Amino acid sequence: MRRRRKRHNPSEVELNLAAMLDMAFQLLTFFILTFRPPPLEGQISLRLPPPQPISGSKTGQQLGDDQNNTNPLKNLDTLTISVFADPKTGEVVSLGVGGPSQSEAQPIGGLAALEGRLKELFADPGNPFEQVIIQVSESCRYDELMKIVDICTRQKLPNGKPLSKLSFVDLPSG
Repeated sequence: MRRRRKRHNPSEVELNLAAMLDMAFQLLTFFILTFRPPPLEGQISLRLPPPQPISGSKTGQQLGDDQNNTNPLKNLDTLTISVFADPKTGEVVSLGVGGPSQSEAQPIGGLAALEGRLKELFADPGNPFEQVIIQVSESCRYDELMKIVDICTRQKLPNGKPLSKLSFVDLPSG
C-alpha cells in the first residue's frame, strides 16, 4: 500500500509553540524573581493632624478668647505624653508624662511603666484630665506610635468612661 504524501505549501508557516512557551516562562520567572516591592512603612506618609482642644477650660473662659495666651494647652484639662524616638531607627528611646519638653516631663521607663502611670493618674478622682495630647518626634515609626495609642485608649476616666480624646502634635525641636 502506498502512502500519499501531503504536499508542502511554501506559503504556510509552521510556528514552534514549544520555543515560544519556553521563552514566555523564562520572562515570567525573571520578572517574578527580580521584583522587590518597597517596604510598606516607607510608603506611608505620616502627617499628624493639628491639635484641636476638645475639652473645656478650667477658668470658664471661652476657648480662644484670650489673645495673650500663646500656649494652646494652658488651662485645658490635658495630659501631655512626650515620645522621643531614635532619629535613625525610629524606635522609642524615652517617654515623658507631663510637660511639653523632655526636661519638664516626668520620665517613664517604657511602655509597661507608661500604662501603669496612666492607670494611676486616671484612677485619682482629683485629676482633671479629660484628653491626652501625644507629642511625637518626626522620626518615630508608626507601629511604635500605635503601641502608645493602644495604651491610651485602654484607660478609663474616673467617671468610668473610656479615654477617647486623643490629639497628636509634632514634638517641639530642642
